[in-house]
Parts: sequence; C-alpha cells; structure tokens
Amino acid sequence: MMNTEIIGKRMQLLKEVVPGLTRVAVLANSVNPIHALFRRETEPAARELGLEFQLVEARVPEDFEPAFAAATRGKAGALIALDDALTYNFRSRIVALAAASRLPALYGYREFPDVGGLMSYGANMASHYRLAAAYVDKILRGAKPGDLPVEQPTKFELVVNLKTAKTLGLELSSTLLSRADEVIE
Repeated sequence: MMNTEIIGKRMQLLKEVVPGLTRVAVLANSVNPIHALFRRETEPAARELGLEFQLVEARVPEDFEPAFAAATRGKAGALIALDDALTYNFRSRIVALAAASRLPALYGYREFPDVGGLMSYGANMASHYRLAAAYVDKILRGAKPGDLPVEQPTKFELVVNLKTAKTLGLELSSTLLSRADEVIE
C-alpha cells in the first residue's frame, strides 16, 4: 500500500498544518515487522523537513496511554500513527487520546477522521479492494499468482476533519482544504 513511501508526505502535511512544528511523535507497534521499515523511512524524512523524530510504542492496547504520555513529556507537537491492525481496531481510543493530549495527529486510514481524528493520508482502500477482487477473479479463472504483476496503489486520499482542527485551534489553509478529497465539518 506504499505506506513507507508516503511517510514523508504525511510529515509534510503535518508541518503545513501545525505552525512551528519541530518534533513529531510516531506511534509504532514493535511487534509488527513492517514498522521497522517504517522507522527507517521516517527518521530521514523527519530530518529532511527539519523535524525531530520521537518513537512511542504500543504493542497492546494498554500501551496507548503511556505512549501518549511519553509523546507529551517529549514535547511532541504532532503525532503520526503508523498503519497497523492494532491502531486501526482501536482508532476511537487513539483519536480520543490524541484529543486529550492536544496532539494534532495524522493517520493512514480515512476511518480515523470519521471518528474525530484530525486527518488521514493514504491509499484509497475502496480502489485497493477492487484491485484485489480483480486479482482473485483472474486467479479463479486460471491465472497463476506468480505470473500476475505486483501493482501499487494509484489513488491516494487526503481526508481532513475541520471540526477537530478548530477544536485544536488550528487554522487550515484554503490550499490544504482544496487539496483534500473530503473535508468533514
């Protein structure tokens, strides 16, 4: 889903939304092996944007509160929650903790802004599922999976929750809002 490749874009978006942002906390799950790759991509992207990177970990739901407390103690000005089944399944709780911590947060899945998260930027899952269905169809019709090309997502979406931005005291630029695929009011 190209999540590692777009981490820099996510940081750019946060930097655009949060004036004077200097430190970003990244919520990661060390049990998820892909998050090691995420970290390798995140640190250079942060440096390139002049941001400090703070890793906060959550392996189980009980780790969320300590992770947000660590982000707050570390003076993070914003948070990126890495894509993971754990964060996705507990998205309402994570969004509530971000709000309670007054941390502008960016997520990979559009369902986060739907439950009050500030914004998301990631692959459009509906088009991703349609592509997966087409692959299943080809396989069921006799195609060998090894012969099918690997395809990357081509449609990404930016979803912004304007109500959350206002609650956090953030004024979003008209440029950002015009780039958004959806603005939740």
